[in-house]
Amino acid sequence: MNTQNVSATVTVTEKEFRNGVMPRAQLSKLACEIALEKTSQEDVKQFAGWELMEATTVINILEDLGTPAPPIGKDAESFLSKLKGLDGKDFDKEFMAAELSNHEFLRDLAKNYIDGVDEKILSTKEIFHVANLALFAFTEHVGLCKRIYGEVNV
Repeated sequence: MNTQNVSATVTVTEKEFRNGVMPRAQLSKLACEIALEKTSQEDVKQFAGWELMEATTVINILEDLGTPAPPIGKDAESFLSKLKGLDGKDFDKEFMAAELSNHEFLRDLAKNYIDGVDEKILSTKEIFHVANLALFAFTEHVGLCKRIYGEVNV
């Protein structure tokens, strides 16, 4: 997963928020499906199950609100292929590092979108509410990822 983070001073539009979340949720969903098959580490498996539910829900909501689901890109395919080729601790480290990076990006994206919204001229409150709800989940998952990554990285 891309490790590029959103700057804390960037204004994010609704479209940028939608288009930033959708492909990352798609990739996370696919990575979690692999993790549920490959990992035997209890915390990684539990996180992958929760994250699969989160990613599926986010994708469904965004699709219902008219956000297009783009095809999986080459970088995403390459990452998924790399995951499939890893086992044991190597798999757990790579998966959790990617999920941590992804959730840091998504947390910052949601925060920047929320911080830049003028509720008085908001065209759709639904996406604003989705972003607020997602922000707490993304923030929580950053904490979980950091803890689990620390456990599998010893």
